[in-house]
Parts: sequence; C-alpha cells; structure tokens
Amino acid sequence: MPSPRETILLALFERLQGLETTALRGEVLPERVPATGLVILRDGDPRDPEVSLSPLTYYYQHRAEVEVVVQGGDRDQAFDALCAQIGQTLHEDRTLGGLCDWLEVEAPQPVDLGIEGGASIKAATIPVVLHYACQDPWA
Repeated sequence: MPSPRETILLALFERLQGLETTALRGEVLPERVPATGLVILRDGDPRDPEVSLSPLTYYYQHRAEVEVVVQGGDRDQAFDALCAQIGQTLHEDRTLGGLCDWLEVEAPQPVDLGIEGGASIKAATIPVVLHYACQDPWA
C-alpha cells in the first residue's frame, strides 16, 4: 500500500496524464520532444513538516515540480496553451479527490534553451505545493 505522499503524487500524475500531451514522472528529458509538448512531474521536496502532538500529526507543504517543454515553430503559443491547460486541470479539483488538503499552482518560471543544429526549446518549471497531513513521516 503506497504512503500518503506517494498516493498524492500518483493522483497528481494521473491528472497530468489527462492532458493533450505526453506526461512522464521522474524521467530525464528525452532527445526528442513530442509535437504536442512534454510534461514531466518531479517528486520535489516535502520539506520539514509542522508537527502537532495531540494527536501526533505531521503537516506537510510538499513542493513538487511540473516541467513543461515545447519545441517547434509555434512554441510560444504552444507553451502558453499547455501551461494554461495544466493550470485549468489542476484547479478543477484542488484536493485531488480528497487526498490532500489543498493544492497550489504557482506561476511558471520559463526559460528558452538553444539547441545546436535544432529548433530551440521553451521550457518552464511550474511549482505545485501540496498541503497534506499524515500520522507518520515515513508513511
């Protein structure tokens, strides 16, 4: 049985798989970016939790990252459309079906990457903060 952290990350990844693009989890950037773009979920950092002693509960603000990558002629428009689609998809259910207390999507942090001998890539990291509580930090 997966831990609460893994269950929440799996639910987030499932939402990203519903996008009209390729979604990966924890993978390296492939040599070729699909025409529809690419989304890679990075598990991120759960950070140090706040702790309540009665009952013993660990409150996390887990910062996962969604990497967005597009390449090609209309990359600015494709990038904007993909980021908007991610935001809309994640804002539809900010509790991931009740698995976490709240989900916050922060603004994309874009960067243009030049590729020698190929079309440049537009990429961004989108921080996603997952607020959840559990009874055991190892769970």
